[in-house]
Amino acid sequence: MEENNQPILSIKDLNKSYGAKNVLRGINLDIYKGQIIGYIGPNGAGKSTTVKIILGLEEGYSGQVQLFGKDISTQSAAYKKRIGYVPEMADLYDNLTAEEYLTFIGELYGSGTEAAGTKAEKLMDLFGLTEVYHSRIASYSKGMKQKILIISSLLHNPDILFFDEPINGLDANSVMVFKELLAQLAAQGKTIFYSSHIMDVVEKISSRIVLLHNGMIVADGSFEELKNTNSEGTLEEIFNQLTGFNEHKETAQKIVSVVEGV
Repeated sequence: MEENNQPILSIKDLNKSYGAKNVLRGINLDIYKGQIIGYIGPNGAGKSTTVKIILGLEEGYSGQVQLFGKDISTQSAAYKKRIGYVPEMADLYDNLTAEEYLTFIGELYGSGTEAAGTKAEKLMDLFGLTEVYHSRIASYSKGMKQKILIISSLLHNPDILFFDEPINGLDANSVMVFKELLAQLAAQGKTIFYSSHIMDVVEKISSRIVLLHNGMIVADGSFEELKNTNSEGTLEEIFNQLTGFNEHKETAQKIVSVVEGV
């Protein structure tokens, strides 16, 4: 395993373009075990592209990405077994039951069928889904499907987790459980990348916040550190200040005017 003083993830001068559009422009980042990183930014800032490069889903970048102490470009695909991932938009195999789907995912990550099934069943119970374990995923609500995605990201006990809008569709009680789960995973030495547009959640759960804007890091530190270097008070206000968006009231007023036919 990695030494605690060595980054679990190190990104050096990462650049990525799609045609003439520069999506990432010189990202430099060292991430350590046990950190909960709030990785935030406006749509198109480069958050998902960064994560997809780390996961080996995007190529054609320049710079260096080291995960678990080795460059991902020279590692075998085995390093991915140490990663958990919940994308913002995911297609589940709706025709499978949760038992079939989660057992399949467990086997993909190297667990035996019986071991994967046992762990999946226990996690389904803890997430309040025991009654639908043998039901087809097609019959699930959005929140239930989201829980399946979260369970599938945890089944193989990964060392680093990437969550993109993970609480979409979850009820209030489940959100409380999930936030506590993140804290306890981090306390066990897991590293968590958390992307969301729900700023108050990011503010509360993150040990470190990294803000991307136009493909560059414009802020990096704890919430207290960001607050001390910016004139605004909440993370949402700091976000708006650093990304130059201050038209929310005016835009909302215009929308109301259109709705009311003024």
